[in-house]
Amino acid sequence: MAEIEREAMEYDVVIVGAGPAGLSAAIRLKQLDSDLDVVVLEKGSEVGAHILSGAVLDPCGLDALIPDWKDKGAPLNVAVEEDNFYMLGEAGEVRIPNFPMPPLMNNHGNYIVSMGNVCRWMAEQAEELGVEIFPGMACSELVYGDKGEVKGVVAGVFGLEADGSYGPNTEPGMELHGKYVFLSEGVRGSLSKEVIAKYGLSDGKDPQKYGVGMKEIWEIDPAKHKQGTVTHTMGWPLNSNAGGGSFIYHLDNNQVYVGFVVHLNYKNPHLYPYMEFQRFKHHPMVAELLKGGKRVAYGARAITEGGYQSLPKLTFPGGALLGCSAGMVNVPRIKGNHNAMLSGKAAAEAAYEMIKAETTDQELTAYEAEVRNGAIGKDLKMVRNVKPMWSKWGLTASLMLGGLDMWTNNILGLSLFGTLSHGKNDAEATEEASKHKPIDYPKPDGTLSFDRLTNVSFAMTNHEESQPCHLRLGNADTPISVNLPKFDEPAQRYCPAGVYEVVEKDGKPEFVVNFQNCVHCKTCDIKDPSQNITWTTPQGGDGPNYPNM
Repeated sequence: MAEIEREAMEYDVVIVGAGPAGLSAAIRLKQLDSDLDVVVLEKGSEVGAHILSGAVLDPCGLDALIPDWKDKGAPLNVAVEEDNFYMLGEAGEVRIPNFPMPPLMNNHGNYIVSMGNVCRWMAEQAEELGVEIFPGMACSELVYGDKGEVKGVVAGVFGLEADGSYGPNTEPGMELHGKYVFLSEGVRGSLSKEVIAKYGLSDGKDPQKYGVGMKEIWEIDPAKHKQGTVTHTMGWPLNSNAGGGSFIYHLDNNQVYVGFVVHLNYKNPHLYPYMEFQRFKHHPMVAELLKGGKRVAYGARAITEGGYQSLPKLTFPGGALLGCSAGMVNVPRIKGNHNAMLSGKAAAEAAYEMIKAETTDQELTAYEAEVRNGAIGKDLKMVRNVKPMWSKWGLTASLMLGGLDMWTNNILGLSLFGTLSHGKNDAEATEEASKHKPIDYPKPDGTLSFDRLTNVSFAMTNHEESQPCHLRLGNADTPISVNLPKFDEPAQRYCPAGVYEVVEKDGKPEFVVNFQNCVHCKTCDIKDPSQNITWTTPQGGDGPNYPNM
């Protein structure tokens, strides 16, 4: 096939992803120099369409970026008024008192927000400064320069044939070149994954760890609504089967965010994270809260959980990894948006200095130093042992020892445990099905709990059906020849959107990929025990359309 000819546009900085990290970088660049040419490319149909987060926001990132955010109308309208922690059993709960917890676990001064709406507001601020933002523009390839550096991206390819080839109606897209390319794709971004492998950015680091977070928005009885209340739970229904827990956040307008996180290093391939979430809502405490209410939205997203030990090298020739593309979530706090914003600001400042100096150096070493030695590094280092403790020793031990470790880090600036390792990646953690008993999950009742496909309709996800499947199998036979006999093909269960099925055809099992259902959570790319599934970006504008997540 002849080489594809594309028009190229030149910018100072090209930013992939209009999340909190990418938008913070764009805003900061224009604050520093209004003449810089900055473009943000977003694969969602609009800014915020693919943003899903808890979210209780620590405003420190916004304070640093836009100190007068309140005057500018930032949608941080619900201050946290009450913090609750519970350990659940099947029929009851025990309140964990707040006083033994280290100060970092206190949510007062934080806000319950829709990060989708925060990003929409941030995009407005960026555009007022002159940033160009193009939603519906998926970045499908990196463009490399003569010296092996990243010099840009290919964006806006539409109308590929089903086999991935270029046809008569294919739009080949454009190349957008920048002095620097910032990858702020969020968790397990496809371009970020490519540069991490190409430049060995994770060499010498622990494997990245992940969870899958599922979230519903409920409108509840006003009599039960307590605006500003934050509740976290652990224990039932997961118990010893997997790490994880829930969040329940009371925002305004009688709405509640109900979310559930399952750590993806679970061993039992029969585990069904989505059904654990649905079962959780039948706990008496939760069921009573939701009784008489209605679910109005659903979505799912992978979460980076490796933290300090798993943070890769952040810079590569021609660019940098921002926010969750690198993995900056503080796991015990369940917060990463503040660090994403701070990383975007730091990357922008480093790039500005390099551009101003007209240097030929392609590495933003000042950005790497600021992240590791500044506020982000301190935030992650203080909690670095909580996740590996949970993985190695279980929930109870991690609560006690993790709490002790956070206290000693807080008071003395050191850990009695040093820095613990995460061990295996999440795919390797999956054990053979023969070692575990199947789990019997109750059927959803359609009132509190729902089947996957019904819930996915509330994510308003859509993909152009004639395009190539963006979920690529390394070997088409592996799901049936390896994963089914060895692991009972866990893709049927770990996907929170029902993308993968094993059906019977002509008396034989067949693996089916319903890519139209995909909500871009990336769980399959992470958890498949054979590492046979690669998530790639579909054409721009496809995927979920989250209104208020």
